[in-house]
Amino acid sequence: MTSRKTAEQLPLAFGHDPATGRDDLLIAEPVNAAVAMIDAWPHWPAPVVVIAGPVGSGKSHLAAIWRERAGARLIEAKAGEGAEEAAEHGPVLIEDADRAGFDDRTLFHIINNVRQHGHTLLITSRLWPMSWPVELPDLRSRLKAATVVEIGEPDDELLSQVIVKLFADRQLFVDEKLVAYIVARMERSLEAAQTLVERLDRLALARGSRITRTLAQEVLGEMVGGGDFGE
Repeated sequence: MTSRKTAEQLPLAFGHDPATGRDDLLIAEPVNAAVAMIDAWPHWPAPVVVIAGPVGSGKSHLAAIWRERAGARLIEAKAGEGAEEAAEHGPVLIEDADRAGFDDRTLFHIINNVRQHGHTLLITSRLWPMSWPVELPDLRSRLKAATVVEIGEPDDELLSQVIVKLFADRQLFVDEKLVAYIVARMERSLEAAQTLVERLDRLALARGSRITRTLAQEVLGEMVGGGDFGE
């Protein structure tokens, strides 16, 4: 790992832009179906595709790849935002539909315009559409006709790839043995991987240290309430 200058006790929270190109995409069993769907565009089985998966699972990365490839416009399904008109003119993308919220009638008209004009709509979400708080029966019917692709829970291979990528996005490169050590002891979620890498980076920067097994053991212990993470 490259050395870094010793920082203050509380380092500044610098932004870290993730690599979001197609070549940077992680390929592993839990995401294969979603990757295949993005690669299959414009030959989708339905004009509306929903990619559902947990926080940090790569939905935004896939959406960024598709948006560039399709020339899609990022919209919000809210009244008065011009989203319905955008759906008449080309592919459109709605990110984090379940968290950002949407207006039922606006989303209904977006879907209708996409279908009527031969375009495509990609929606990302943590939850399947049938779990969204939809009150409009016609919208629920449209969502039932959408193709839903789920990103599954991460396996060891995907967690390892994610951790390596998260470090690389911060211009940090860690030993494979250290990655294996972390994966064997961490919570099985991509959100936990993001939190762990961020804490390790900040702690190493604050101490002017490399990211070592000892440092990883300390952070892992803190994240799960002081468990034993020795050999």
